[in-house]
Amino acid sequence: MLQLANGERIHLVDQKGRHYALTLKAGEIYQFSGQTIAHDALIGRLDATMVTLSRGKKMLAIRPTFGDYVLKMPRGAQVLYPKDLALIPMWADIYPGARVFEAGTGSGALTMALLRAVGLRGLVVTYDVRDDFAHTALLNIERYMGPVSNLVSLRKNAYEGIELLDDGIPFDRVVLDLPEPWQVIPHAASALRSGGIYVSFVPTVPQVMQTVEALERTAVFAMVETFETLLRTWSVQGRSVRPDHRMVAHSGFLTVARKVEPGLLTAGQEREIGDETFGTELESEERG
Repeated sequence: MLQLANGERIHLVDQKGRHYALTLKAGEIYQFSGQTIAHDALIGRLDATMVTLSRGKKMLAIRPTFGDYVLKMPRGAQVLYPKDLALIPMWADIYPGARVFEAGTGSGALTMALLRAVGLRGLVVTYDVRDDFAHTALLNIERYMGPVSNLVSLRKNAYEGIELLDDGIPFDRVVLDLPEPWQVIPHAASALRSGGIYVSFVPTVPQVMQTVEALERTAVFAMVETFETLLRTWSVQGRSVRPDHRMVAHSGFLTVARKVEPGLLTAGQEREIGDETFGTELESEERG
């Protein structure tokens, strides 16, 4: 039976589903809109227990999911939305035991997603040039995951290069959340093993264009894809079923590529063949 523990980050959730984050500390008091509850009254309670504040307001005390946590954790840089954090480990094919390079660390949300995917046998090396961002990120990571032994956090600029660790083993994956990932792509081409996967996240079309052009110039990246994901929730209340009025729409573009032996196809030829195949499939469906 999981119990809420002293020093743990939890969320209180009200009847409207709004989350309020706090870190449990024995002897302290939590205040909310003129009402209070002692942390000692929360410590030792079961996860997802109903609690009552001093003037009768009822709230759920829960351990936040990873998605809940990243939306409410302290931040320096803007965090990625859960919808993107869920896709990146899948499209980057992050697997237990993988060696992953990441830049920049930001507030640590993506770093945590990568750490969870590589497991204890894997390794994540993350670069960020800003001490304040890195400090916040490490606090966020430890607060949610506890001490981690397979994270190497360095104050380095990925635009200037990617250094392999002392063992000289190349990375299996390169994951970038930077304003100008095209500056890192030549370094990624050298730091990735053959068959390794590159993924970057950028919010605008011009950034995507420069990223894809840089991937094409290296000649060792192929199978280049760019896409976005939109999240639309629905309101289901009896027979009233409709899309919610608000949705998490565009947040950014993911570009994925794979390091291959050059010489088979150019990136442009790949796209042409893909378009022709797609067109042939459509024609077959129409005839059928």
